[in-house]
Amino acid sequence: MALKVAVIGGGSTYTPELVEGFLAHSSRLPVDELVLHDIDAERLQVVGGLARRIMQRREWPGQLVLTQDRDLAIDGAGFVIVQLRVGGQAARLLDETLPLEFGCIGQETTGPGGFAKALRTVPVVLDIAEATARHGAKDAWVVDFTNPVGIVTQALLDEGHRAIGLCNVAIGFQRRFAAKLGVEPQRVALEHVGLNHLTWERAVRVDGVDRLHDLIETSADEIGADIESPAALIRLLGAIPSYYLRYFYFTDVVLKEQVSGSKRSRAEEVMAIEKTLLEMYRDPTLAEKPKLLEKRGGAYYSEAAAQLIASLHAGTGDEQVVDIRNDGALPGLPDDAVVEVPARIGLDGATPGRFEPLAPELLGLVQQVKAYERLSVQAAIHGDRAAALKALLANPLVGRYNVATALLDALLEANRRHLPRFFNRG
Repeated sequence: MALKVAVIGGGSTYTPELVEGFLAHSSRLPVDELVLHDIDAERLQVVGGLARRIMQRREWPGQLVLTQDRDLAIDGAGFVIVQLRVGGQAARLLDETLPLEFGCIGQETTGPGGFAKALRTVPVVLDIAEATARHGAKDAWVVDFTNPVGIVTQALLDEGHRAIGLCNVAIGFQRRFAAKLGVEPQRVALEHVGLNHLTWERAVRVDGVDRLHDLIETSADEIGADIESPAALIRLLGAIPSYYLRYFYFTDVVLKEQVSGSKRSRAEEVMAIEKTLLEMYRDPTLAEKPKLLEKRGGAYYSEAAAQLIASLHAGTGDEQVVDIRNDGALPGLPDDAVVEVPARIGLDGATPGRFEPLAPELLGLVQQVKAYERLSVQAAIHGDRAAALKALLANPLVGRYNVATALLDALLEANRRHLPRFFNRG
């Protein structure tokens, strides 16, 4: 049977990375038709043009389709990849700057900025999933790479969709640890546990032997520099936190950095990078992803996405880190809570492993953030202001009623045109 893959948000500058990933895995993932969809016609043509040249250079025999018709893109697709950004980089800039006015960290996936992004994004992705159920191939998968991945995937699974979430943090750690240990990445398996952008590496196994203790002993300072956290914290935890834990462990330090205005926001940096990338993509002689794309973020995205889709398609049963239902993987969390853990990937989806309980200092934070995520889903789906306020109260990076009430009003007003469920209530 012919395999069709649709990319919603195909005008993203990430797309050439994704295309190269599909080409690298073509033996397990023989895509007959790749459809790039975007609401921005110009970006779609520019990015799609580079994608076509990459495919032609690599002599890919399949068909590439560019379209602004979402249902046409999804029609008959076995996999629908979601990599969109509701409101574009302008909305991201608001996510990173507006919270600062209320003494809160500004970040696009964590804290109140991530909350605002979730409110904008969840209804749109659910609509895509509903279209996939109507128009996609039988048993089509929705693969979400759109942040905040944990909240979006929670909404998808709560609403009964055949979906799986994907983040590139784990594969990034795997590659860095493999380089430090002098082994091939495929020999390294992580015990990567927690929630999306709230994870710790509790084991780094090479051919089944845990080398985490060795890494901490020999490279804690270097690893700490990578994640912008001190080696002493890594040694205290006996685990390696993701970069995003910095916002929770060093909230005051990060907030001071952000309000100082000493450097541009990440949104402003990305805007500049994207402008240059799109200019490069317009070059009719360019037929490979440019080196600058590495600075856009999303390192190893193509590898992670292609591996996941290839394994779902071929049912190979290999282990990958994904965002899925807990189903007993992590004690102390409900079965229906979406977690980010290693899982076996087969034709029927991902089956999580079983892991030792999280240490109290990890579990308490995970439970609190999961409560925030569940409330955010409720708020986004129903346009529920009470749930939205409770979500900000549950978020450890807000947590103060007087701040949460004023901040919620400001976030909703700033995002009014993207939040019809809050404002168009008849």
